[in-house]
Amino acid sequence: MPRLLTYNVHRCVGVDRRLDVDRIAGVIAEYEPDIVCLQELDVGRARTGMVDQASAIAEQLAMTYHFHAAMTVEAEEYGDAILTLRPERLVKSGALPTLRGIPGLEPRGALWAAIDIDGVELNVITTHLGLVPREQRLQVAALLGEGWLGHPACVGPTLLTGDFNATSITRPYQALARRLSDCQRELGLKPSIKTFPSSFPAIRIDHCFTSPEIVVTKVAAPFSPLARMASDHLPLVVDFEIRA
Repeated sequence: MPRLLTYNVHRCVGVDRRLDVDRIAGVIAEYEPDIVCLQELDVGRARTGMVDQASAIAEQLAMTYHFHAAMTVEAEEYGDAILTLRPERLVKSGALPTLRGIPGLEPRGALWAAIDIDGVELNVITTHLGLVPREQRLQVAALLGEGWLGHPACVGPTLLTGDFNATSITRPYQALARRLSDCQRELGLKPSIKTFPSSFPAIRIDHCFTSPEIVVTKVAAPFSPLARMASDHLPLVVDFEIRA
């Protein structure tokens, strides 16, 4: 049964303020996922020792990967990645809309790979939305539009996952939940599984949305001492099957 793990890794800086890429890879490896979606990776940034975190984590997990830089400052990059053990191809990576005139907003993007799951092509889209509700609504509208979920190539089994910075009572979340199923709601999980902050998870902002061809069988958030320390988010782990 395929397993997806989505994880905001906080630049691989833990709640103990220690930078440790190996620790993040260790948290992921423990759960043996087929597909890994990561947010908040640094690539070649001075603040994190110039390491290509996407490449380093992929190498440790023996996975192929695609990275999308949502933000580029000269040679330094920051963004999201999809890693997998399965045959894959990059379909698209690109920016999401933002609001003009509000200082301090980070650029945001999304990344879409087609991954072969036992002969069936699975669309996996990962993203990390902004912090301002109006900005999130613009970004969700773009994800629902013809560039992403509404794209002619986005047919069949599809997963949209990542850090949405939005709980289930917000309009951006509800717009996505009208198009796709929230994997936790599909399982009727009560209480819901929360991932932030990692030391005392009280908020559900990391989500996985699925198309009707996908049957979610289990959702978990690892709560090991390592996972609670490695990032300010816990990973969200989703086991699923693809309907014949």
